[in-house]
Amino acid sequence: MPSHYQGSEEEVLALTTYIKLLRAAESVGSQLLQSGTFGCLTPSQFAVMEALYHLGTLRLGEVSTKLLKSNSNITLVIDNLEKQGWVRRQRDQDDRRTVHVSLTETGKALIQGLLPEHVTAIREMMKVLTPEEQATLGEICRRLGKASASQSIK
Repeated sequence: MPSHYQGSEEEVLALTTYIKLLRAAESVGSQLLQSGTFGCLTPSQFAVMEALYHLGTLRLGEVSTKLLKSNSNITLVIDNLEKQGWVRRQRDQDDRRTVHVSLTETGKALIQGLLPEHVTAIREMMKVLTPEEQATLGEICRRLGKASASQSIK
């Protein structure tokens, strides 16, 4: 869906590119959600558990930063994961303001069981692109994300 915005060529190109990026991300996310590979988890819960699985114990703020979500959003997600017994929180002994989050054995088993099918579904969706195109898209997204994180919008 192109933009109907009437502006400079540069503005229209930027807006159209942004719309395409957003629609592609939403489409892939929707397909992934419909595939059932999140199991009984929400996409946010899955993302938290996947981060903890691959990176180990993290501070609450680190989880927020890694997933580009607000601290309050991540706190709610972790509250729900903790109620299910899939993660645990521990206060830092040296700095009681710091909270560490880690997977429980049950949580680790759950994410280990879900990941293979999830990765397979993502691989299948990405087959529309050649390996070179996937690498290029990954690099473009990395550059855009890093630039966006470091600049303020005027």
